[in-house]
Amino acid sequence: EVQLVESGGGLVQPGGSLTLSCAASGFTFSNYPMTWVRQAPGKGLEWVSTISTNNIKTLADSMKGRFTVSRDNAKNTMYLRLNSLQTEDTAMYYCAKGDKYTAQLDPSSRGQGTQVTVSS
Repeated sequence: EVQLVESGGGLVQPGGSLTLSCAASGFTFSNYPMTWVRQAPGKGLEWVSTISTNNIKTLADSMKGRFTVSRDNAKNTMYLRLNSLQTEDTAMYYCAKGDKYTAQLDPSSRGQGTQVTVSS
């Protein structure tokens, strides 16, 4: 059974940082691209970042220079480092098994999410 468990969210002040983790199990992690998406209150899913099986990283334009995705195949874990957080980054962050299209179209590809709230 595929399981994705996100952690690391929380309440942070504007300008602060967080590191989100996604622990994967039930499949061969190193064989799949992995993706982060987010959903802000009252809005649709938004693609954040994807990391390929050979560590090629893509990131949404609005997050370039602030967010960094990485993966540790030995630990079956993906990470998302969030720097210079803004109130607009407040959202539920989900990790997903697969590419950006799978992550946005297939709810079963995603974990339960971790909440990030940016507020003073």
